[in-house]
Amino acid sequence: MSLFDHKVSDLHELLHKKELKVSDLVDESYKRIADVENKVQAFLTLDEERARQTAKALDDKFSADAANGLLFGMPIGVKDNIVTKGLRTTCASKILENFDPIYDATVVQKLAQAETVTIGKLNMDEFAMGSSNENSGFQKTHNPWNLERVPGGSSGGSAAAVAAGEVLFSLGSDTGGSIRQPAAFCGVVGLKPTYGRVSRFGLVAFASSLDQIGPITRTVEDNAYLLQAISGLDPMDSTSANVDVPNFAGSLTGDVKGLKIAVPKEYLGEGVSESVRQSVLDALKVLEGLGAVWEEVSLPHSKYALATYYLLSSSEASANLARFDGVRYGYRTPNADNLLDLYKNTRAEGFGDEVKRRIMLGTFALSSGYYDAYYKKAQKVRTLIKQDFENVFEKYDVIVGPTTPTPAFKIGENIEDPMTMYVNDILTIPVNLAGVPGISVPCGFDGGLPLGLQIIGKHFDEATIYRVAHAFEQATDYHKQKPQL
Repeated sequence: MSLFDHKVSDLHELLHKKELKVSDLVDESYKRIADVENKVQAFLTLDEERARQTAKALDDKFSADAANGLLFGMPIGVKDNIVTKGLRTTCASKILENFDPIYDATVVQKLAQAETVTIGKLNMDEFAMGSSNENSGFQKTHNPWNLERVPGGSSGGSAAAVAAGEVLFSLGSDTGGSIRQPAAFCGVVGLKPTYGRVSRFGLVAFASSLDQIGPITRTVEDNAYLLQAISGLDPMDSTSANVDVPNFAGSLTGDVKGLKIAVPKEYLGEGVSESVRQSVLDALKVLEGLGAVWEEVSLPHSKYALATYYLLSSSEASANLARFDGVRYGYRTPNADNLLDLYKNTRAEGFGDEVKRRIMLGTFALSSGYYDAYYKKAQKVRTLIKQDFENVFEKYDVIVGPTTPTPAFKIGENIEDPMTMYVNDILTIPVNLAGVPGISVPCGFDGGLPLGLQIIGKHFDEATIYRVAHAFEQATDYHKQKPQL
């Protein structure tokens, strides 16, 4: 039986009983990577030498009497757009192919304080732009449940590594569903926290008003522990919120009696497959059996979310990615006779097609004569979408629906059709536009492929989301099923 079949709390207990060492966990992680990585291809960079040194140092200092945190010695993977000092960070882009950061992101510092062990950096869609991991500049990650299918994106490597048992948990980032969608496709638990709950300092920016770092784990309990470790105010990030960090694990009571659930009719309508729709209705029956009540509601402006998101995120991306100019760091073209050639050729050779597409769209939306018609109007619609959520949350505790409209699609199936690819995020995008938290938990299967249930909460009310997700998880066994690699 693999060590990765255990919850974090079980492994913590085994460490304290001295039945297990940190080195054993790290050995198990690299052994599993050696066994399955050639099939899954979740990692871009491994940090084996440093990980083994860290594990040995933690074993040497370990005392069963000391108050070691729950995450002590646990192996973790980090998405490759989160900077790690001395460990290559590429954003899965040729333009950052040899970039070694000189500082750690705040979340990486917090993981070090919690004494986790970083196993390596995980593959993603280039600069977090994509829903399938096929936009990576280096390799395609495969879904552990079916190697012909995508793992989702952009945090596809982060979700696939956890599903394949290569690491206990991972960090991803979510701009329009990039944690929740791959979590659903890979049958794991993924949370996008409230905007501002977790510091973005050291996260390579795609769309600064939407990006948020979050945990991907095998269970809801593990997810709560990891969020606890990375949350909190950060003076290095002006958008991180000065709010208390509650004891998230303390909210996992299993009690949802009297809880009021809203189910948006738009989330179960056109485009959502019958298997996905049925799995959500079955999940609602489970929650009803636990004492919760649900009613259908409307989020009328959610039909505009996709267009709003792609205008706003592309506009922010066109500004954020202007820093990659071949002058300061990253790739520099050898084919330049003057400064203008340096800019143009560096970006033409360094960026992939999807990144170029979004930069072009964003630059157009921000340009003179089009700003009011596109960018400004999109900001107004974003406000209406946020108000839809606020209106529902006046009467209900959580919103429940599917995470994705279909199970994972085949690799290569949609890559030539950007519009079909964009629609994959239609159920997750409104959450980012409103800045509220959302979690995806496994809720069924279709043809052996996992399906995800999305639970959305009020601003900074991750505790209630965790309570509902945990109650559902304990009443079902979807989270116990594992891919056969």
